Amino acid sequence: MKRLLLVVLLLGIGVFAYLKLATNGFSARAEPTGVEKLLARTARAFAVSDSVKAMQNPAANTPEVLSQAQAHWADHCAGCHANNGSGDTEIGRNMYPRAPDMRQAATQKLTDGELFFIIENGIRLSGMPGWGGSAHSAEDSWKLVRFIRHLPQVSQEEEREMRKMNPRTPAEMQEEKEEEEFLNGENANEPHHEHHH
Repeated sequence: MKRLLLVVLLLGIGVFAYLKLATNGFSARAEPTGVEKLLARTARAFAVSDSVKAMQNPAANTPEVLSQAQAHWADHCAGCHANNGSGDTEIGRNMYPRAPDMRQAATQKLTDGELFFIIENGIRLSGMPGWGGSAHSAEDSWKLVRFIRHLPQVSQEEEREMRKMNPRTPAEMQEEKEEEEFLNGENANEPHHEHHH
C-alpha cells in the first residue's frame, strides 16, 4: 500500500512540475495549488511516525509555562506566524506556501507529538526551519506546543504584551527612542545649547 502511494505521489509531482513549468513557472507569489497542498500533507504524514504522533506533552499546562512559551513565541516565532498565530506578517504572507493560520483546524487537529516534531525538525520546502539541536531545547518545543494550543484564545492584551517582546530593527528602535523623547518633552531635532555664566 505504501509503495502504491509513493508511486502516486511521484507521478503527481511529475505531472504538477510539468504543468507549472508549462504555464507560469515556479513563482513563490502564486497560491499553492490543491495538488501541492495534498502532496505536502501526504509527505508530512509519511515523515511523522505513529509513535511520535502518540507522544504526550510533558510540559505542565500552567500559567507559568504558558507565559514562558508566549515570550518565546513573541521573540522567535511571531516574525513569520504573527503574535496571534494568524501568519499575517510580511514574511508569513510572502512565503511559499504562506505561513499557516495556526489557530485553524489544520494545525489544531495535529497531535501534540506532531507539533513537537514539526518544531524540532521543520518541514522541508515550506520555510519552516527545524529548531532541534540548537540553543532551543526540547523543553522549549513542548512549551511552544502548549502555546500553539492557546492561540485560538489569545486576547488583545496578550498581543499587546507580545508586541513589546517582538524583535525590533534598528530603524524601529530609533523611532521608539524619538517618540519617547518627544513624549518626555525633549526635542531630538533641536541642537543642544550649553549656557555659560
